[in-house]
Amino acid sequence: MPLWLESVVLLGIALALAVLIKALFLQAFYIPSPSMEPQFIENDRILVQKVSYWGGGSPERGDIVVFQDPGGWLGPADSGGATNAFTRLLEQVGLYPTGGHLVKRVMATGGDRIVCCDDQGRITVNGDPLDESAYLPEGVAPSDQPFDKTVPDGYLWVMGDNRPFSADSRAHTGGPGGGFVNDDLVVGKVFALVWPWGRAEIIDRPEVFDGVPGPSGSAGEGEQ
Repeated sequence: MPLWLESVVLLGIALALAVLIKALFLQAFYIPSPSMEPQFIENDRILVQKVSYWGGGSPERGDIVVFQDPGGWLGPADSGGATNAFTRLLEQVGLYPTGGHLVKRVMATGGDRIVCCDDQGRITVNGDPLDESAYLPEGVAPSDQPFDKTVPDGYLWVMGDNRPFSADSRAHTGGPGGGFVNDDLVVGKVFALVWPWGRAEIIDRPEVFDGVPGPSGSAGEGEQ
């Protein structure tokens, strides 16, 4: 095989593998807003892995997930991705951060009742108060607006860590989905911050969610 043809074949194989990896395993995204500070800062680059939710797996409380817009959560300026042919090619193979998605923390899953707030200003999930000091910005309250919701099966209640600057489930309770995110819209779990290099790290689920009890069957205002 001539050298030029061998190079073309190898490049084709590399691109095919890159597309396969993006489709099944890893995908790059960028942080478009300050809604997840201090964990992620605007324009940070993150990697999302998809295998955690294979085989019937689903997002768990405390996971940071990337999901497709449920409808009307993003404006036109935030829905775009690559802006030219070269970056669109890189986006297709997973080497350029994909736009048109949101990144938030899963606070409650199907059947959970999530309430804001108890007499100490804490969010509760199934009656268990959350100490969110490990990831909320210093001095930021868990929420500046009250809510009492029971998450339908197959859906999520999501919130940004930087609560005053996050248009999350709380901001969309009046929409068609009631502020809930369908599990099927989740691309995957954020497992690493990869850029800038100086802050690169593996992302873990906060321990505060480990002790949250399962749903008790009680209904809140948001039950559907």
